[in-house]
Amino acid sequence: MSVLFTSISENNPVKPGDAEALLAPLGLTIDSSESSDFHTLLAAVHDCAEGVAALPDYQLSPDQTKYPRQNLRRPSKEEQVLGQAWAHKFLIRGNKGGILEGKSVSLKDVIAVAGVPQLMGSDIIPSWTPSTDATVVTRLLEAGADIHGTSTCENYCHSTSSFTSAQGTVENPHATGYSAGGSTSGGAALVSAGFVDITIGGDQGGSIRVPASFCGCVGLKPTYGRVPFTGISSGDSMNDHAGPLTRSVLEAATCLDVISGYDGIDDRSLGSAKPGSTTFAANLTESSKRLEGVRIGVLKEGFEHSAVSPSVKHSVLTAVKKFKELGATLEEVSLPDHLHGPAIWTIQQRIAGAQTLLGRNTGRRGLYTTEMEQARLPWTDEGFQRAFPSTKNVIVNGLYLMSRFPGLYGKTANIGRQLSDKYEALFEKYDVLVMPTTPFVAPKNGKRGLPLESLKPSMGLTINTAVFNVTGHPAMSVPVGFAPATEDMDVMLPVGLQIVGGFWQEEKILRVGHAWESHFDWKKMLFSMNAN
Repeated sequence: MSVLFTSISENNPVKPGDAEALLAPLGLTIDSSESSDFHTLLAAVHDCAEGVAALPDYQLSPDQTKYPRQNLRRPSKEEQVLGQAWAHKFLIRGNKGGILEGKSVSLKDVIAVAGVPQLMGSDIIPSWTPSTDATVVTRLLEAGADIHGTSTCENYCHSTSSFTSAQGTVENPHATGYSAGGSTSGGAALVSAGFVDITIGGDQGGSIRVPASFCGCVGLKPTYGRVPFTGISSGDSMNDHAGPLTRSVLEAATCLDVISGYDGIDDRSLGSAKPGSTTFAANLTESSKRLEGVRIGVLKEGFEHSAVSPSVKHSVLTAVKKFKELGATLEEVSLPDHLHGPAIWTIQQRIAGAQTLLGRNTGRRGLYTTEMEQARLPWTDEGFQRAFPSTKNVIVNGLYLMSRFPGLYGKTANIGRQLSDKYEALFEKYDVLVMPTTPFVAPKNGKRGLPLESLKPSMGLTINTAVFNVTGHPAMSVPVGFAPATEDMDVMLPVGLQIVGGFWQEEKILRVGHAWESHFDWKKMLFSMNAN
């Protein structure tokens, strides 16, 4: 439909030739006989845009009287822990009597909290301040949790390392100088070290599960859409997931009961259950901690990738064999297309990520963080030069792929659906699939340098995680032991086991993980090639 107009405003800035200038980079032209009409139409749409821009935005209005933000501050040097694990410190007291009463929470610094500046791990632009609370924030407070601050995330969430944040490096709580993983780096470190009980993270390729694996805590990426993404900064809406990091599976289940369910806003969550209707935690508490009748598929390709270190492979297989002691049935299964996952994810993330960074992503019904977009756009070369190499790479790669491979993003969506169907076929026979979360334990922290040097510490980390962002299946990392650091055999670091389930089958992966941690102490399981 055409834009309706009766006249063009006197101060309209559109000039003759502007329409032609917009098309020139695409190699397209306007016939001279049509030029005047397209000038008029372009000027009319400008007036239309001015009118819409002048309307008040429609953001959620959090109850800051009921939930005041107390003592908001950037943490002092004395308050910081684990390097730079905190982004902002504050306190919001939750309801009395909720199921999370007394639990301390941090939020990944991409989750909107009204009045709290958001850094997003970057200094490309100054921090921006949301006017609303994310849905998960409201639900945590209603459930009684106390929110103690936002935790450091990696630069624009474009890294699974923990040295890329413009605010500083996050240290692994088990060994200073080693990566805490990313991009939910600060939150995983805070949970593992006991500074908070729960962190809410974001996962678009492994950003909950990788730091959980490196730091030795539980990290749950629920089914796509299980948890509303409302008020959380997006990279690629097809891969957006939010979920908890905790020190136990039961606590992850309790948190999932609180934060899941369609909120009437985020269309990703249309298929999710009614808020408050799930009973994940209660079912774990009431069920047997045995696993008789549970069928576990040991995914061959998840173990045999060349990036998987012998110590991690051995540690995870040792942990997996213990499921037999609990009554489960184990069987090796193969899905060769699992190995296509990283490439499919890469294309999706580069194209959609570039579109998001450039303010060009459209098509979702939900809450848009317009304050952040206004702060970030338009890009300047000065801001681009401050960007971490991974962010620059997303833009360069995305523009190239859109230019040279038209339609490729749509093809990855189709192939991703095919891959999803193949996993679902496996879940008709097996309750869960298991594999290493990361192919090796935490490496030493890197440093910012030339692009390849800066990106090297993250390379290969998501070979088993990113594919389940493509498919949307629920996946959880649980700690199952320690293995030696690559650089120093005397440094022992956590190993993560990834448990994956069918769509909306979080209960199965929670049950399997809960049974394992109820019977075995992962902190006593040290790497030994002689272990049974």
